[in-house]
Amino acid sequence: MLLDAVLNVGTEGELAATLQHVVDSAADLTDARYGALALAGPADGRGPDRGRSRIAELFSVGLSDDERRRITRLPTGHTGLLGHPGSSQSLGVPVRVHNDVLGHLCLARKRHGPFTEEDLALLRVLASQAGIAIGNARLYGTARQRERWIKGAAAVTTALLTGETAADALTTLAKSARILAGAAAGVVLLPTDEGGMEIVAASSLDDPGDIVGTNIAPGSPVLDQLLSGEPVYIDDSATDPRMTTHVRTRFGPSMMLPLRSGGRLIGTLALPRKRGGRPYTAVERLLATQFASQAALALVLADAQHNRERLAVFEDRDRIARDLHDLVVQRLFATEMMLESTRRRAGEGELSDLLGHAVDELDSTIQEVRTTIFALQQPPADAPTSLRGKVLRETAGAAALLGFQPSVHFTGAVDTLVEDTLHTGLLAALRGALAAAHRRAGVTSIDVEVDATARLPDGRDGVRLVVSDDGEREEGEADTTVTWETAR
Repeated sequence: MLLDAVLNVGTEGELAATLQHVVDSAADLTDARYGALALAGPADGRGPDRGRSRIAELFSVGLSDDERRRITRLPTGHTGLLGHPGSSQSLGVPVRVHNDVLGHLCLARKRHGPFTEEDLALLRVLASQAGIAIGNARLYGTARQRERWIKGAAAVTTALLTGETAADALTTLAKSARILAGAAAGVVLLPTDEGGMEIVAASSLDDPGDIVGTNIAPGSPVLDQLLSGEPVYIDDSATDPRMTTHVRTRFGPSMMLPLRSGGRLIGTLALPRKRGGRPYTAVERLLATQFASQAALALVLADAQHNRERLAVFEDRDRIARDLHDLVVQRLFATEMMLESTRRRAGEGELSDLLGHAVDELDSTIQEVRTTIFALQQPPADAPTSLRGKVLRETAGAAALLGFQPSVHFTGAVDTLVEDTLHTGLLAALRGALAAAHRRAGVTSIDVEVDATARLPDGRDGVRLVVSDDGEREEGEADTTVTWETAR
């Protein structure tokens, strides 16, 4: 019977079924009425049971539901499974994995006579088999867990390197880590200019809106530990004095893992579990730390790739702008001069009018191409949102072609008074004026004025753009000043 019991241990495939088989076999072999295998959970920290481990899982035979509910602590050795003293009424041995005691295998109330030394020997054999089964299950579970973390890290790296925006990349990192860790939330924090850290991305089962934007103040003990490159492990976020954020009350066990690259802290990955949740094991902490290291490298690589792509875009736009200026505009200008010369030789008449119209069309086309050149000189991303910033950006781009910086003046609160709907028209007029100035000979200075307090001829409040330069006037041109205005 013992041989059959030992050989059958583990054949069920699932650990729970294996442990239940151990209890059933122990009761059958010893003729016991009651049997239980109790696996230890965390120890009590207060009260009369302080130091005694609570039962995490219980596998039993012969016990009623009420009796199972009464067994909440591992046996101490002074009492039996059901609280009856005396070695003849109960029997128990520890279940070990290596040198760690994970629980106890206990029997009670032998049907015929007291428990014997032979019963104790049988129980020890089955307890050792239970320990082996638990150890193997742990190894298998750890291997599967490690495999999931490795696959998760690879998936995050792939996602970060496929062109996601910075915000999307951080959210992907937070979500993947949360799922892998079985956490209530995944949070990414980045350093602030003041020396603290701010939550910039979060993923949770609930709405993470109130989590994003939370700050850790400079000088926090948690922050000091992270800056030194050490992870922070917290048993209960709600009660730990190191935690100072307003969202800590909803979370329990937590890990805060530094994201480091090149010896500097580029961010932090936090993985809090819900209040009262299971603490992180040593294996989970190790795997999460390795994941954070891989994620930090992926973030750096993604940032470098993004910078290379932006540089390639800048270089391509600059090349197109140079080609338009050096080839297209020059050819159009030469063609315009040829037509103008032909018109003058043709004298008065219909042919002269047609040539004059063609010259005007070419002149307009040249101005539009020059405007496009100025637009190409502007960065395609990170554009300012205020009118003041947009105007300064346009003039800075023009300076690259003009060889000098135009002078810019603002009158009134342009960012407040001028609505966004008026920005496009004003900026288009500014680009056209700058392009015309660049085409004009002898230009050494340009003045740009944006007046948000202008009074229009009809008495309405308006915004006025005036662009003037010191260049030479073309034939028939009365003034080189360009004025654009509209009602606010």
